[in-house]
Amino acid sequence: MKVAIGYHLQEGPWGGGNQFARALAVALEACGHQVCFELGDRDIDLILLTEVRGRSPSAAFHAGTVLRYLQFRNPRAVVVHRINECDERKGTRHMNRLLRRANYAADHTVFIASWLRKLNVWRSGRPSSVILNGGDSNLFRPLENHSWKPGMPLKIVTHHWGGNRLKGADVYEKLDSLLGAEEWRERVEFTYVGNLPPGCVLPHSRHLPPMSGQALADELASHHVYLTGSVNEPAGMHHVEGALCGLPIIYRSSGALPEYCDGFGMEFAGPDDLPAALERMMAEYDRWRSALEKYPHTAERMCREYIELFERLVSERDEIVARRRLWREPWTVLRNQIPL
Repeated sequence: MKVAIGYHLQEGPWGGGNQFARALAVALEACGHQVCFELGDRDIDLILLTEVRGRSPSAAFHAGTVLRYLQFRNPRAVVVHRINECDERKGTRHMNRLLRRANYAADHTVFIASWLRKLNVWRSGRPSSVILNGGDSNLFRPLENHSWKPGMPLKIVTHHWGGNRLKGADVYEKLDSLLGAEEWRERVEFTYVGNLPPGCVLPHSRHLPPMSGQALADELASHHVYLTGSVNEPAGMHHVEGALCGLPIIYRSSGALPEYCDGFGMEFAGPDDLPAALERMMAEYDRWRSALEKYPHTAERMCREYIELFERLVSERDEIVARRRLWREPWTVLRNQIPL
């Protein structure tokens, strides 16, 4: 099976989509499949559409490229569209429309969290799956004999590549303000790794630049608890990596976070609930630390589910192609040709 992944791999810290594409390519090749990142070959069996913004530096191809490939080069390729974005994530007004338009080219849609399925980002009612993100468990691992004990400062960490306020700036600012108060100053420490949103200042916290690979894994594992205040998170990789490092999660009840984090930490609603969540985490830390021994969201599991889906779809290719009506909406085909 030859799979085209629509992503330009980037070096260094570049967000969860880059990690996903790299992990999937390695797993496919380990299973004996071929991987390419362009639509130049005529014998591609399956196309994975991962980026709908044709002018994005990470986009190897977009929906218009896919439709042209099906029309003029290889009508028997199966198309899977992975949806990992939405307007709700960053307060934009165009992404849902772009996703829905690009989804026209798909034979099957994969969502990285169940809640995305409920949004107007796809041609609902068509074949779809949910495959949750997973992190590299060989890289992100707990430090042996490193856990929090009462009387020690609770070391909390978060990390984000994107510097948008909806990544949880209100929560991180709240935690920083707590650290300026005598009640919390000696009890909690906070490290923010990555790009801060404009105007977000954390004077009582430790701020590190974006990190990746072993340096990031070592930094995360040196803490006790992972905090994510992200709003309408499509799924994310940040909390997954923290959990794989053995850090119980304090997570906002928003977007995909409950689906990923339930059973592995403490849920809170917003900044005002953060102090109570910190107190509960301190009281129940050992319980949550032990629960993480069974944390399931690994890249190995994720890639296995994608490969099983791809192999099934290719085996059903005749039926899929027979159902496809490429020009059922000519105007949508033409609009997809414009890379935005």
